[in-house]
Amino acid sequence: MTGEDSRAFDVASVRADFPILDQEVNGHPLVYLDNAATTQKPNAVIDAISHYYRFDNSNVHRGAHCLSDRATEKFENSRQTVASFLNSPSREHIIWTRGTTESANLVAAAWGRANITTGDKILVPMLEHHSNIVPWQLLAEEKGAQVIPIALTDAGEIDLSDLDSKLDATVKLVAVNHVSNALGTVNPIKHIIAKAHEVGAIVYVDGAQAVAHFEVDVQALDCDFYAFSGHKLFGPTGIGVLWGKKSILEAMPPYHGGGEMIETVSFEKTTFNVLPYKFEAGTPDIAGAIGLAAAIDYFNQFDRQQVHAYEAQLLAYIIEKSQAISGLRRIGEAVDSVAVFSFVIEGIHPSDLGALLDQQGVAVRTGHHCAQPLMASFGISGTVRASISFYNTRDDIDRFFEALIKVLQFLR
Repeated sequence: MTGEDSRAFDVASVRADFPILDQEVNGHPLVYLDNAATTQKPNAVIDAISHYYRFDNSNVHRGAHCLSDRATEKFENSRQTVASFLNSPSREHIIWTRGTTESANLVAAAWGRANITTGDKILVPMLEHHSNIVPWQLLAEEKGAQVIPIALTDAGEIDLSDLDSKLDATVKLVAVNHVSNALGTVNPIKHIIAKAHEVGAIVYVDGAQAVAHFEVDVQALDCDFYAFSGHKLFGPTGIGVLWGKKSILEAMPPYHGGGEMIETVSFEKTTFNVLPYKFEAGTPDIAGAIGLAAAIDYFNQFDRQQVHAYEAQLLAYIIEKSQAISGLRRIGEAVDSVAVFSFVIEGIHPSDLGALLDQQGVAVRTGHHCAQPLMASFGISGTVRASISFYNTRDDIDRFFEALIKVLQFLR
């Protein structure tokens, strides 16, 4: 796509759909550059959740009245919306969770306990979020297995030669994010999956940072599990998705016990429900699922390649403007990355930068970004992270750097 084409993206109309962006913070118009932590919500999502609670609020499944029927229909239609979004073969593969973190814990508990044994290895790249490290460590400690890190290059990319050297028959699982939350690195997931499958390992993909930036096709990837969180995709917090291959999900024991996930219960024997309900004990986040489907419907109206090109243009602009800042070092310079700019400035703590930027209405994230092993590999404790979405503008970037320059003049 040419620069002219990407400039044709109507960001003004997009911004009008997000009411939170139209406000002042500390006397300045808000510049929201913390999208990797959570994205903002369009009116379509807010309205969908409000409509459910105003008109359809009822528990789903087995209800003998109109409200329950309406709620159930919207809830299950939301599952189908997610299935289509991921190009899943059917809605049976879609399990509702509280988010990517719970999805990883579900896989660790239900698949891991049944399949990981003493001496097995779990490979995890150094750039993972803690939620894609700690569940596997807990599993490994319980089962006598090992969690083995995969090294990174200086650019913040997975060292594929190190992966190759560690893949063997003892590796039972590779857990990898599709996109790094801390750096924006887009990992070669399809290649990693194919290499893991060659040695009989399954692959869990943390897609939390990917789904809001480019299309995801779980069948084309041939992953075994794929997870994401609604709040990273312009949807509500507290709702997430675990997608899994049907044969693997069917072989897994339940994660939680309770209502909904059962077929029959007696004190002699309990039998379990069919997919996906076997993994959905208790009353689900009905409004969250409906809100997530509304977010997907909203996002689907845009040309995803045009969105991606527009975000890439903003990232290129932020990189260009950063060249003028003395002492600034970008952390992570992968060839393939989404719109995340993570950096440090010599002699200044990231937290100080973040707090002073906030005083000028600029919202960024500072710290280790739940990726302490990654930070340690770069020899730093944390970064300032400016993360971009398709409702950001060149003016946002200009105001970010104007604020940054003022902060540096104050601190130096």
